[in-house]
Amino acid sequence: MQTKYIEFTSGDAPEFIEAAMALREGKLVAFPTETVYGLGANALDSEAVRSIYIAKGRPSDNPLIVHIADCDMLEPLVTEISPNALKLMSAYWPGPLTIILKKTDIVPDVTTGGLNTVAIRMPDNDIALELIRKAGVPVAAPSANRSGRPSPTMAKHVLEDLDGRISYIIDGGPCRVGVESTVVDMTSEPAVILRPGGITPRMIEQVIGRVELDRSILERKPVDRPRAPGMKYKHYAPKADVFVVSGEYGNIAEWLKKAVTDDENAGIKSVILAAKEHIREYGLKNAISYGSIENAAEIASSIFRLFRECDRMGADRIYVEAIPKEGMGLAVMNRIEKAAGGKIIQAGE
Repeated sequence: MQTKYIEFTSGDAPEFIEAAMALREGKLVAFPTETVYGLGANALDSEAVRSIYIAKGRPSDNPLIVHIADCDMLEPLVTEISPNALKLMSAYWPGPLTIILKKTDIVPDVTTGGLNTVAIRMPDNDIALELIRKAGVPVAAPSANRSGRPSPTMAKHVLEDLDGRISYIIDGGPCRVGVESTVVDMTSEPAVILRPGGITPRMIEQVIGRVELDRSILERKPVDRPRAPGMKYKHYAPKADVFVVSGEYGNIAEWLKKAVTDDENAGIKSVILAAKEHIREYGLKNAISYGSIENAAEIASSIFRLFRECDRMGADRIYVEAIPKEGMGLAVMNRIEKAAGGKIIQAGE
């Protein structure tokens, strides 16, 4: 298969309209959102959705998120919308918030991983919204990468992973948020956050009151049957082994400097991803800033890109300074810990 690469110019450009029509007819189209690039298929076309799993190498029990352009698209997909769900939609749509509701029969089981619920969001990206409108169908879209790899925040990342496996890539520039949407299950009481993202628990509580975090987030454990993307399998991982290093900063710095020296002596190429406030402490050419320790949103926008850069550097190991799990930091650490596959080091213990 030849992948057609389109640099977005306008929603009326012939190539863009061609991609939208292909999407409606069952082809796969990668497109930008505010979070990461998505790999889209007609959510109501079972064969098209199956082709997502094949292109990504994604396990079939891992549910997909359905993207819509307006609330008129929502009603045929769900059996009911609770008052609290409506409040969240009003507050945060379009935006990086996915809401889980009971599905109707129009939504194929393959789209939902066999669940009787469907995850839905309205992306805050004009290109994504225009593509969905022109296609005229809800769009199932996981991240546009090979399964388990770092999520793509630039079109070139999609090309690296899926060239020759999908029909179209629409280049709309870098993604603003950089990590996937928050997923909140509105079929339970109280609501449960299944995956942290750009809409923080506090932001949700400000709208609907009490909300819980799923145990898989708190305990860093995969689940047997995922109710949302990112719950069961190792995700977001570069080719190098990722290690998360936690603890007091002084202990972290001491541990990291020794680890990198030991690696170098053993012929292992390692890279440190650390806060820009700490980079000088390491004095190493292979220490890279992921942003300010005081700005988790900045770190979110860079972490997946840096994982891919480490791959291009030929890194064998990546050591990542942990950040506080507060606000957006919860989402950032969720992604880093998933990429590490549980390899978490408590420095100083």
